[in-house]
Amino acid sequence: MKALFARLGAVFFALSEQVGGLAIFTGGVARRLFPPRLDRFETLRNFYKVGVKSLPIVAVTAAFAGATAVIQSGMYVVKFRAYEVVGWAFGYAVFREIGPLLIGLMFSGRVGANNTAELGTMTVTEQVDALRALAIDPIAYLVLPRVLAMVVMMTLLNAIGNLFAFFGGVLTAKYLVGVDHWVFWNSFIEYIRLADFMNGMVKATSFGLAIGLVSCYFGLAVRGGATGVGRAVNASVVASAVGIFVLDYFMTYLLK
Repeated sequence: MKALFARLGAVFFALSEQVGGLAIFTGGVARRLFPPRLDRFETLRNFYKVGVKSLPIVAVTAAFAGATAVIQSGMYVVKFRAYEVVGWAFGYAVFREIGPLLIGLMFSGRVGANNTAELGTMTVTEQVDALRALAIDPIAYLVLPRVLAMVVMMTLLNAIGNLFAFFGGVLTAKYLVGVDHWVFWNSFIEYIRLADFMNGMVKATSFGLAIGLVSCYFGLAVRGGATGVGRAVNASVVASAVGIFVLDYFMTYLLK
Protein backbone atom coordinates (compact mmCIF):
# COMPACT_ATOMS: atom_id res chain seq x y z
CA MET A 1 0.00 0.00 0.00
CA LYS A 2 2.83 2.36 0.85
CA ALA A 3 4.47 1.70 -2.53
CA LEU A 4 1.15 2.35 -4.28
CA PHE A 5 0.70 5.75 -2.60
CA ALA A 6 4.32 6.60 -3.35
CA ARG A 7 3.81 5.82 -7.03
CA LEU A 8 0.56 7.81 -7.17
CA GLY A 9 2.30 10.73 -5.48
CA ALA A 10 5.14 10.62 -7.99
CA VAL A 11 2.66 10.65 -10.87
CA PHE A 12 0.77 13.57 -9.32
CA PHE A 13 3.93 15.63 -8.80
CA ALA A 14 5.19 14.87 -12.31
CA LEU A 15 1.83 15.93 -13.79
CA SER A 16 1.80 19.08 -11.65
CA GLU A 17 5.30 19.93 -12.82
CA GLN A 18 4.30 19.59 -16.48
CA VAL A 19 1.09 21.61 -16.07
CA GLY A 20 2.88 24.32 -14.11
CA GLY A 21 5.75 24.47 -16.60
CA LEU A 22 3.30 24.73 -19.50
CA ALA A 23 1.39 27.53 -17.75
CA ILE A 24 4.61 29.51 -17.13
CA PHE A 25 5.70 28.89 -20.73
CA THR A 26 2.33 30.13 -22.03
CA GLY A 27 2.69 33.27 -19.94
CA GLY A 28 6.15 33.86 -21.40
CA VAL A 29 4.83 33.50 -24.94
CA ALA A 30 1.94 35.89 -24.22
CA ARG A 31 4.31 38.47 -22.72
CA ARG A 32 6.40 38.52 -25.90
CA LEU A 33 3.37 39.36 -28.00
CA PHE A 34 3.49 42.98 -26.78
CA PRO A 35 5.05 44.08 -29.00
CA PRO A 36 5.61 41.05 -31.26
CA ARG A 37 9.06 40.82 -32.79
CA LEU A 38 8.94 38.14 -35.45
CA ASP A 39 11.71 37.07 -37.78
CA ARG A 40 10.16 37.31 -41.23
CA PHE A 41 12.10 34.41 -42.80
CA GLU A 42 11.43 32.07 -39.87
CA THR A 43 7.75 33.02 -39.86
CA LEU A 44 7.27 32.43 -43.60
CA ARG A 45 9.19 29.16 -43.42
CA ASN A 46 6.88 27.89 -40.69
CA PHE A 47 3.76 29.02 -42.56
CA TYR A 48 4.88 26.98 -45.55
CA LYS A 49 5.95 23.94 -43.52
CA VAL A 50 2.88 23.94 -41.29
CA GLY A 51 0.21 24.89 -43.80
CA VAL A 52 1.12 24.17 -47.41
CA LYS A 53 2.80 20.82 -46.73
CA SER A 54 -0.13 19.70 -44.57
CA LEU A 55 -2.77 20.45 -47.21
CA PRO A 56 -2.77 17.06 -49.03
CA ILE A 57 -3.25 14.95 -45.91
CA VAL A 58 -5.87 17.35 -44.54
CA ALA A 59 -7.78 17.26 -47.83
CA VAL A 60 -7.83 13.46 -47.86
CA THR A 61 -8.81 13.28 -44.18
CA ALA A 62 -11.63 15.81 -44.61
CA ALA A 63 -13.02 14.16 -47.76
CA PHE A 64 -13.28 10.77 -46.06
CA ALA A 65 -14.67 12.36 -42.90
CA GLY A 66 -17.47 13.91 -44.95
CA ALA A 67 -18.09 10.64 -46.77
CA THR A 68 -18.21 8.71 -43.49
CA ALA A 69 -20.69 11.15 -41.98
CA VAL A 70 -23.02 10.68 -44.95
CA ILE A 71 -22.71 6.89 -44.81
CA GLN A 72 -23.53 6.87 -41.09
CA SER A 73 -26.58 9.07 -41.52
CA GLY A 74 -27.52 7.32 -44.78
CA MET A 75 -28.68 4.19 -42.94
CA TYR A 76 -31.44 6.17 -41.20
CA VAL A 77 -32.15 8.28 -44.27
CA VAL A 78 -32.93 5.18 -46.33
CA LYS A 79 -34.80 3.50 -43.46
CA PHE A 80 -37.14 6.43 -42.81
CA ARG A 81 -36.95 7.83 -46.34
CA ALA A 82 -35.94 11.20 -44.92
CA TYR A 83 -33.77 12.20 -47.85
CA GLU A 84 -34.24 15.90 -47.19
CA VAL A 85 -32.22 15.80 -43.93
CA VAL A 86 -29.03 14.17 -45.20
CA GLY A 87 -27.41 17.54 -46.01
CA TRP A 88 -28.27 18.88 -42.56
CA ALA A 89 -26.91 15.77 -40.81
CA PHE A 90 -23.69 16.01 -42.78
CA GLY A 91 -23.16 19.73 -42.19
CA TYR A 92 -24.01 19.70 -38.52
CA ALA A 93 -21.76 16.73 -37.72
CA VAL A 94 -18.77 17.67 -39.91
CA PHE A 95 -18.68 21.45 -39.52
CA ARG A 96 -19.22 21.52 -35.77
CA GLU A 97 -17.47 18.38 -34.57
CA ILE A 98 -15.91 15.75 -36.82
CA GLY A 99 -14.02 18.12 -39.12
CA PRO A 100 -12.07 20.22 -36.60
CA LEU A 101 -11.51 17.23 -34.31
CA LEU A 102 -10.05 14.90 -36.95
CA ILE A 103 -8.03 17.66 -38.61
CA GLY A 104 -6.74 18.72 -35.18
CA LEU A 105 -5.59 15.20 -34.35
CA MET A 106 -3.97 14.83 -37.78
CA PHE A 107 -2.35 18.23 -37.37
CA SER A 108 -1.03 17.23 -33.95
CA GLY A 109 0.46 13.97 -35.22
CA ARG A 110 2.12 15.51 -38.24
CA VAL A 111 3.00 19.12 -37.35
CA GLY A 112 3.13 18.99 -33.56
CA ALA A 113 5.39 15.94 -33.44
CA ASN A 114 7.70 17.39 -36.10
CA ASN A 115 7.89 20.69 -34.21
CA THR A 116 8.76 18.99 -30.93
CA ALA A 117 11.45 16.87 -32.59
CA GLU A 118 12.97 19.90 -34.31
CA LEU A 119 13.08 22.07 -31.19
CA GLY A 120 14.18 19.11 -29.07
CA THR A 121 17.11 18.42 -31.38
CA MET A 122 18.09 22.08 -31.25
CA THR A 123 17.94 21.95 -27.45
CA VAL A 124 20.09 18.85 -26.94
CA THR A 125 22.67 20.04 -29.51
CA GLU A 126 22.90 23.35 -27.61
CA GLN A 127 21.68 25.47 -30.52
CA VAL A 128 19.10 27.10 -28.22
CA ASP A 129 21.87 27.95 -25.73
CA ALA A 130 23.87 29.44 -28.60
CA LEU A 131 20.94 31.76 -29.40
CA ARG A 132 20.87 32.92 -25.78
CA ALA A 133 24.63 33.51 -25.91
CA LEU A 134 24.04 35.78 -28.92
CA ALA A 135 21.36 37.71 -26.97
CA ILE A 136 18.58 36.25 -29.15
CA ASP A 137 15.43 35.30 -27.26
CA PRO A 138 14.57 31.68 -28.24
CA ILE A 139 10.88 32.17 -27.49
CA ALA A 140 10.61 35.27 -29.68
CA TYR A 141 12.76 33.78 -32.46
CA LEU A 142 11.68 30.11 -32.43
CA VAL A 143 8.38 29.81 -30.60
CA LEU A 144 6.29 32.80 -31.68
CA PRO A 145 6.57 32.09 -35.44
CA ARG A 146 5.63 28.45 -34.88
CA VAL A 147 2.65 29.19 -32.63
CA LEU A 148 1.38 31.90 -34.98
CA ALA A 149 1.74 29.60 -37.99
CA MET A 150 -0.12 26.78 -36.25
CA VAL A 151 -3.01 29.01 -35.15
CA VAL A 152 -3.46 30.65 -38.56
CA MET A 153 -2.90 27.55 -40.66
CA MET A 154 -5.03 25.27 -38.50
CA THR A 155 -7.92 27.70 -38.97
CA LEU A 156 -7.39 27.96 -42.74
CA LEU A 157 -6.90 24.21 -43.13
CA ASN A 158 -10.17 23.60 -41.31
CA ALA A 159 -11.97 25.93 -43.72
CA ILE A 160 -10.39 24.19 -46.73
CA GLY A 161 -11.12 20.82 -45.14
CA ASN A 162 -14.81 21.74 -44.89
CA LEU A 163 -14.84 22.29 -48.65
CA PHE A 164 -13.28 18.89 -49.37
CA ALA A 165 -15.61 17.27 -46.84
CA PHE A 166 -18.57 18.79 -48.66
CA PHE A 167 -17.51 17.31 -52.00
CA GLY A 168 -16.84 13.96 -50.34
CA GLY A 169 -20.30 14.07 -48.78
CA VAL A 170 -22.03 15.03 -52.03
CA LEU A 171 -20.39 12.23 -54.02
CA THR A 172 -21.09 9.65 -51.33
CA ALA A 173 -24.71 10.74 -51.01
CA LYS A 174 -25.16 10.52 -54.78
CA TYR A 175 -23.52 7.17 -55.52
CA LEU A 176 -23.82 5.19 -52.26
CA VAL A 177 -26.96 6.48 -50.55
CA GLY A 178 -28.94 7.48 -53.62
CA VAL A 179 -29.61 11.11 -52.67
CA ASP A 180 -29.55 13.55 -55.57
CA HIS A 181 -26.97 16.31 -55.20
CA TRP A 182 -29.65 19.00 -55.50
CA VAL A 183 -31.59 17.45 -52.61
CA PHE A 184 -28.37 17.33 -50.60
CA TRP A 185 -27.56 20.96 -51.43
CA ASN A 186 -31.05 22.27 -50.61
CA SER A 187 -31.06 20.46 -47.29
CA PHE A 188 -27.62 21.80 -46.52
CA ILE A 189 -28.33 25.48 -47.23
CA GLU A 190 -31.75 25.39 -45.57
CA TYR A 191 -30.69 24.01 -42.19
CA ILE A 192 -26.98 24.82 -41.78
CA ARG A 193 -26.31 28.29 -40.42
CA LEU A 194 -23.21 30.46 -40.29
CA ALA A 195 -23.04 29.73 -36.55
CA ASP A 196 -22.43 26.04 -37.30
CA PHE A 197 -19.49 26.92 -39.55
CA MET A 198 -18.06 29.45 -37.09
CA ASN A 199 -18.37 26.93 -34.25
CA GLY A 200 -15.90 24.63 -36.00
CA MET A 201 -13.63 27.51 -36.95
CA VAL A 202 -13.35 28.71 -33.35
CA LYS A 203 -12.56 25.17 -32.26
CA ALA A 204 -9.89 24.84 -34.96
CA THR A 205 -8.24 28.08 -33.82
CA SER A 206 -8.13 26.93 -30.20
CA PHE A 207 -6.79 23.52 -31.24
CA GLY A 208 -4.02 25.17 -33.25
CA LEU A 209 -3.05 27.32 -30.27
CA ALA A 210 -2.99 24.30 -27.94
CA ILE A 211 -0.89 22.20 -30.35
CA GLY A 212 1.55 25.05 -30.89
CA LEU A 213 2.09 25.75 -27.19
CA VAL A 214 2.33 22.10 -26.16
CA SER A 215 4.70 21.06 -28.96
CA CYS A 216 7.02 24.04 -28.38
CA TYR A 217 7.04 23.53 -24.61
CA PHE A 218 8.00 19.87 -24.80
CA GLY A 219 10.57 20.62 -27.48
CA LEU A 220 12.38 23.23 -25.39
CA ALA A 221 12.07 21.16 -22.20
CA VAL A 222 13.94 18.14 -23.61
CA ARG A 223 16.58 16.57 -21.40
CA GLY A 224 18.66 13.45 -21.97
CA GLY A 225 19.91 13.53 -25.56
CA ALA A 226 18.30 11.60 -28.41
CA THR A 227 16.32 9.40 -26.02
CA GLY A 228 14.89 12.51 -24.40
CA VAL A 229 13.80 13.82 -27.81
CA GLY A 230 11.87 10.61 -28.44
CA ARG A 231 10.17 10.82 -25.05
CA ALA A 232 9.32 14.48 -25.65
CA VAL A 233 7.72 13.74 -29.03
CA ASN A 234 5.60 10.98 -27.51
CA ALA A 235 4.57 13.19 -24.58
CA SER A 236 3.78 16.07 -26.93
CA VAL A 237 1.45 14.01 -29.14
CA VAL A 238 -0.37 12.54 -26.13
CA ALA A 239 -0.70 15.91 -24.37
CA SER A 240 -1.93 17.60 -27.56
CA ALA A 241 -4.57 14.92 -28.12
CA VAL A 242 -5.77 15.19 -24.52
CA GLY A 243 -5.81 18.98 -24.79
CA ILE A 244 -7.86 18.80 -28.00
CA PHE A 245 -10.50 16.58 -26.42
CA VAL A 246 -10.68 18.69 -23.25
CA LEU A 247 -11.02 21.91 -25.26
CA ASP A 248 -13.60 20.26 -27.50
CA TYR A 249 -15.67 19.26 -24.47
CA PHE A 250 -15.75 22.73 -22.92
CA MET A 251 -16.16 24.59 -26.20
CA THR A 252 -19.00 22.31 -27.27
CA TYR A 253 -20.77 23.22 -24.04
CA LEU A 254 -20.04 26.96 -24.33
CA LEU A 255 -20.85 27.24 -28.04
CA LYS A 256 -23.95 25.04 -28.09
